[in-house]
Amino acid sequence: MNQVEETYIMIKPDGVQRGLVGEIISRFEKKGFKLIGLKMYQCPQELAEEHYKDLSSKSFYQKLIEYITSGPVVCMAWEGVGVVASSRNLIGATDPLQAEPGTIRGDLAVQTGRNVVHGSDSPDNGKREIGLWFKEGEICQWTPAQAPWLRE
Repeated sequence: MNQVEETYIMIKPDGVQRGLVGEIISRFEKKGFKLIGLKMYQCPQELAEEHYKDLSSKSFYQKLIEYITSGPVVCMAWEGVGVVASSRNLIGATDPLQAEPGTIRGDLAVQTGRNVVHGSDSPDNGKREIGLWFKEGEICQWTPAQAPWLRE
């Protein structure tokens, strides 16, 4: 868990439409993660299909593709020690009714089909998803002034 990782976090169309962008970003910032990529984007069909290709055999796949392309999303790349597992904890269970209070989904969502946010499930998927959603030059490498207060 002492390894610096990168993860992809996406605020889904329902989170954008409900005005939750600032609150969600704030939770990651307060945790101490470093934002290295950020953009609002209208997801095209092909990108949605590539992003969710591992779910293509599921009955809800087409509905998921239609939903994720239905409005703008906010794409984020975050960096930090153990950022993938920690982000998954911040986000909460896929089913918001099973998500713990204090998590993004536990506090802000009610249904799985409108669960506000996506987060990479592994460091490898984090790299893959950042590569899908961000072009070369859109990821910023920088050192926050607070860095010495976050990592030993």
